[in-house]
Formats: sequence, C-alpha cells, structure tokens
Amino acid sequence: MRKATLAAALAAAIALPGAPALAQTNEITIGISISTTGPAAALGIPERNALDFVPKEIGGVPLKLIVLDDGGDPTAATTNARRFVTESKADIIMGSCTTPPSIAVSTVANEAGIPHFGLAPFPINEARMKWSVDLPQSIPIMGKVLYEHMKAHNIKTVGYIGYSDSYGDLWVNDFKAQAVPMGLTMTDEERFARPDTSVAGQVLKLVAANPDAILVGASGTAAALPQTALRERGYKGLIYQTHGAASMDFIRIAGAAAEGVIMSAGPIMSPETQPDSALTKKPGLALNTAYEAKYGANSRSQFAGHSYDAFEVMKRVIPVALKTAKPGTPEFREAIRKAFISEKEIVATQGVYNWTEKDRYGLDDRSRILLTVKDGKYVPAM
Repeated sequence: MRKATLAAALAAAIALPGAPALAQTNEITIGISISTTGPAAALGIPERNALDFVPKEIGGVPLKLIVLDDGGDPTAATTNARRFVTESKADIIMGSCTTPPSIAVSTVANEAGIPHFGLAPFPINEARMKWSVDLPQSIPIMGKVLYEHMKAHNIKTVGYIGYSDSYGDLWVNDFKAQAVPMGLTMTDEERFARPDTSVAGQVLKLVAANPDAILVGASGTAAALPQTALRERGYKGLIYQTHGAASMDFIRIAGAAAEGVIMSAGPIMSPETQPDSALTKKPGLALNTAYEAKYGANSRSQFAGHSYDAFEVMKRVIPVALKTAKPGTPEFREAIRKAFISEKEIVATQGVYNWTEKDRYGLDDRSRILLTVKDGKYVPAM
C-alpha cells in the first residue's frame, strides 16, 4: 500500500513538474498562526476559541483549519507561515494576534502570493499591500475617538506609556499625527517590554510629570500593568486605554484600578448598547451569546471578534472566488484577493469592511465605540 501511495505521488509530481501547489483540492486550507502561549496568550486564546463558532464549509466546500502557536515571536510566526506555504499549501493565511509577528506573517504571505488576514493592527506598506488585509481597527480610527474625548474634557497634556515595539511606535506616531494638531501635547514618553512584570520606574516618571491624562499603548492583560501601577502611585487623572486592552480580562486583572478608565473598543464589546440600526449588532450578539455560553459569562473579548470576523469576510469572498477557480490553485488565491476589493459593505462583529487597493484596513467610524468601567462593568463612556 505504501509503495502504491508513493508511486501515485511520483506520478502526480511528474504530471505537474515542480508545482505541487498547483493541484486543485476538494477543500479550502486555512493556516492560522496565533499566540496561545507567551505574553500575548490573552489575545491568542480568545482568537483560537472563536474558531469553535465559525462555519465548517463555505460555498459547499469544506474548510480545513491548521492552527499553530507562534508564542508572539516573529521568528516563530515566520516559520509557521512558511509551513503553511510549503507543507499545507494553504489557500488563506491568518495571523498573528500582535503587531511584530503579524508583519512577519504578512511578509511571507505576500512573497508567496497567498491572501492574508492580519489579526492585529500592523503597518501595511506597498510591499505587503497586494495580499494582506487587516481585520482590527486601524490606530488612526481608534486614536481619533480618544483624542476627541480628551479635547472635550479640556485635557492639554498627555503622558504616554506603551510597548517598546512596533505597536507602541504606531500609537506614538499617531498621537503626533492627529492629537498634536488638535492642541494636545505629549509631555513624557515611557516604554516597556511585553513580558515585563513591573513598570514602577516608568510610572514614577509619569506621575512626576503630572500630565492631565495618560495614554496606555498596550494590549491584552499587560495593559492592566500600568493601569494598576498608576493608581497605586496616586495618579488621579484620566487614563486612556487602546482597543488592544478591550477584554473582560482587563477588568479582572486591574480590579478597582480599572474604574473610570476610558477605552476605545470594537462594537463586539457591547453590542447590547448599539441601536438596532447598527449592522454590527446582530453578528456581535451571535458571537457573544455562543462564546459566553461555552466559556462563561463575561468572557467576551475584542480578540475573539477578529478571528471570527475573518470567516464572516470569507462567507462573502469565497463564493465569489469559487465562481472562477478551484481551491488549491493560484487562480483561486488571486480570485480571493480580487474579491477583497470587489465586495463591499462586508458586515462583521467589529465593523463593516470596504477594502480598496490602497486602503487595506477598510473600516470607518462604525467600527468603534467608547467605553468606561463602572462598578466592575463596561458601560458607554460620556
């Protein structure tokens, strides 16, 4: 039997010399690289959990999901992405859940010509623009609502503490691009590494600078670290958190220190408070109901929405691609890439996507809400 199998494989290789990836298949293979261990596990685990609630087939074609852990490491993410290309012959690649490994996965996907869904905010330059789209809200969209809240509350000076990586850079650069022209000033900039367990030194400097407000550019449970330290050191001003912190884990870890935080978030965090006219309300309620039924009350997460939304998008783009090509072929991948652009008003839990050749984020103001924490619960911020 083994000899017969090898003979068949050899015959196939001869029939299609040098191009095993060109053979069409009867299933759509999706490679997913996320962080289910390491400092970013609080993001990656909800993204993996949300896969319990995605379709098993689209357009009558079964989906084959291959999920690998990258531990938040760009090198591991690169290795995973290359495995998807060379071993799995993936039609679509997803990942990762933080910025540095997302850049790594995008680079591989664009080199190989495979459609890629980013699951974290990451910069998409011309070299990565052809095959990558990003599902999370862009930093400028989520930053603007925070800066507008600052202006409305007469804040003039802002201290910043964020990751010492590309995600932290994105927020500092956006503050300079959007907030400074609005009249806001960054009086102090502090950084910390994702695995750090203390930010005492950075917080002491921020408190000494005494800005009107502080912006935290972090994600997952690590975002609670500066939040807690600032309150423990007696900082009384407003603390703003980015959408990277939007999960129930943030409240659980920060505890009383979370009270009064101002946080930009995706609609998935509070679909119940959205008007019935909001297109994101129905899919958001559907995911949260299923997720919390399995993983417990108040377990909802912004990050679960990102991976779930990839499949909401696939429900639109895969049937379009199947009209002209079969899975397992370059033509199918190209058809998906084109469908990213041709399909409009793609409704998901986190927003309504309208990608273009130049805009690979594709979201507008419908993708954001402003929350605060009151009595240990998220409520709309005023």
